[in-house]
Amino acid sequence: MNQPVVLQVMPTLAQAGDRVALDIAGAVHGEGGTALIASSGGALVAELPRSGARHIRIALDRRNPLAMLASATKLVRLIRSESVDIVHARGLHAAWPAYLAARRTARPLVTTFDLGRAIDGAVDRFYASAHARGDRVIGVWELVARLAYEQYKVDDRRLRLVRRGIDTDSFDPARVTAPRMIRLARLWGLPDDLPILMLPGRLMPHNGHAFLIDALARIKDRAFHCLVVGAEGDHPGYSAELEARARAAGLNGRFHIVPECRDMAAAYMLADLVLNVAPAPEAFSLVLAEAQAMGRPVLSTDRGSAREQLAGNEMAWLVPPEDPAALASAIGRALDLEPDFRARLAGETAQRARARYARTQMCAGTLAVYRELMERPSPRPAPALTEASIPS
Repeated sequence: MNQPVVLQVMPTLAQAGDRVALDIAGAVHGEGGTALIASSGGALVAELPRSGARHIRIALDRRNPLAMLASATKLVRLIRSESVDIVHARGLHAAWPAYLAARRTARPLVTTFDLGRAIDGAVDRFYASAHARGDRVIGVWELVARLAYEQYKVDDRRLRLVRRGIDTDSFDPARVTAPRMIRLARLWGLPDDLPILMLPGRLMPHNGHAFLIDALARIKDRAFHCLVVGAEGDHPGYSAELEARARAAGLNGRFHIVPECRDMAAAYMLADLVLNVAPAPEAFSLVLAEAQAMGRPVLSTDRGSAREQLAGNEMAWLVPPEDPAALASAIGRALDLEPDFRARLAGETAQRARARYARTQMCAGTLAVYRELMERPSPRPAPALTEASIPS
């Protein structure tokens, strides 16, 4: 690629899933290009210098049409002042401003299509169509690519499958030392003699915590300690609600919430079973990718990409969403897993996951998409931006 200027546009740089933008920025920088990221900000902004990228703060996390129009106008100025070659939109709230700005400046647009399910309702479907309006549309998993084709008729001329990747150097069981694990176990006060069930993810109702508590109440006579690892979300008091629910379910002292962890590789190594029990479909589960790369047994609700992500894994279980009896039964089967069987399959699971989720493949695939667009004629500028350009 001929040293392009690539602008990634996204709502925030705050969550673990947003780290993919840093990975792509690092790949662009590594090939001699200029990497820019526009977002509303977040904790990951502090890590941008390591990827060679520069951050521009623009409010891109709002659905309000006037706010999106204002953001699109700021993006137009940014694209022109920085001589941006390619605009890459990630996340729905940012996709419309990016689309409008790219068309106004006649820049090629890449959109990442990351819906985990078909969208019902004409208004919501139209709003979500911003994901499918790119000159190239990247599907992050097979399920997602099928949805882009089936619901928005994105065909092979524009659709590209680039599977999400993770940092398999960091998520490598061979690199996690005993002192790292001991430090976390002591910090969290974990028992030495109980199997650890771990549910990573932000403390938000959609992540299935209440569903898990209902399931655990059915097997409270079993030996286990449940550890929920995640930062507080946008629901004040939610952790207190969960702890009260766990006490009422008879799980006193066995349902434990800890804050966001900065060493998740070591955290996964403490787990005897990693859980991913959100009822809503996901386009891609970071938890399933990371846990498998660490060789951990995993249990997930059967929705979104989970079935495809767990294919071929003999230490994985799928259960119907919002069926606490099925979840309780599957947890029991996982706890009964023979230690020798688990140890034998751990290396195989990790090796398969490292090949499937290699970050290098994701970066190479994304750069190939950029290269395609750099080699094609530029589109004509679109008409001037107006309020009517954005759906309400």
